[in-house]
Amino acid sequence: MPLPQGPLPSFDELPSFRNFPGCAWDVWGKDDELGTINLLTEDVVREAAKEIKLGKTICLNWPINFPRKPLFNRQPPSIQMWKKGEDIAVHDDSIEINTQSGSQWDGLRHFGLLEHQIFYNNTPSEFFKTGSLVQDFPDKVDNDFIKYGIHNWAQHGICGRGVLLDLVRYYTESGNPLPYDPWTTHSIPISDLEACAKKQGVTFKQGDILILRMGFMQRYLSSTQEERDALAGKVETLAGIEQGDESKRFLWNNHFAAVASDQPTVESWPPPFPHHLHQTLLALWGMPIGEIFDLEALSKACAETGRYTFFFTSWPLNILGGVASPPNAAAYL
Repeated sequence: MPLPQGPLPSFDELPSFRNFPGCAWDVWGKDDELGTINLLTEDVVREAAKEIKLGKTICLNWPINFPRKPLFNRQPPSIQMWKKGEDIAVHDDSIEINTQSGSQWDGLRHFGLLEHQIFYNNTPSEFFKTGSLVQDFPDKVDNDFIKYGIHNWAQHGICGRGVLLDLVRYYTESGNPLPYDPWTTHSIPISDLEACAKKQGVTFKQGDILILRMGFMQRYLSSTQEERDALAGKVETLAGIEQGDESKRFLWNNHFAAVASDQPTVESWPPPFPHHLHQTLLALWGMPIGEIFDLEALSKACAETGRYTFFFTSWPLNILGGVASPPNAAAYL
């Protein structure tokens, strides 16, 4: 849908939904299924393409083979390969995954306002029919059955200017250790995000895709397999951006199209407040949340070039009615 005429409202200008401030349903309209992806207009994408200076491409997806033991009690990936016949040089393979076991986008069907059982655009939980999403006839799909599915973002694309805030490098570049363990509950204040952006020489534009390197992947790659496997056997504790209205103001008032990080949750976990960010970002704004992105190669390239903005593309799996998807994401420097 076209963007509303005039500037977008600030966070404090948005209405509340019951006890939740900052409801953006009226911004995008009652029939919208894109949320903040509406900000990725043709003009925004065209301008973002100018960020390609070197022609260098970087994959931002962790192989879907990992982690062997996913967090949040999700099923591990199963990937099988077999020969098509004993005397023929042909292989097939199959993949069975939870779409949120590794690198992922959380979609609009994933998380609602928990205490009210409401999803995006005031959609009650009972609206959604669970079970098989396989469709027999591509020309006779029930639009209510697939409403708010990940296919909407897959068919539009999540493409625009990516901005990396490399918080790990920001904290450690002077030789100091990272002031938190990415695998423990820790809130990163918005003031540190703003200071990191200033140090990197980054100013934000409407429609940017914000990408935060906070240390999960670095910690994972430097740990023993026993330590890695133990992550899935305990209550999740994770570093991330702080909860509360300041984070919401920062993310909304900069009008990011999406936010992603290398952590399994963008926000500090478990949430110290009942109104944690997943509810606001997905249910009130329709903003994609990217998790467990592999940002190690991107971090190195940005440091080498001194540039922390780039052209970003992501094409989620085109699953009609899907809840989430591996991101199929890349940066172009």
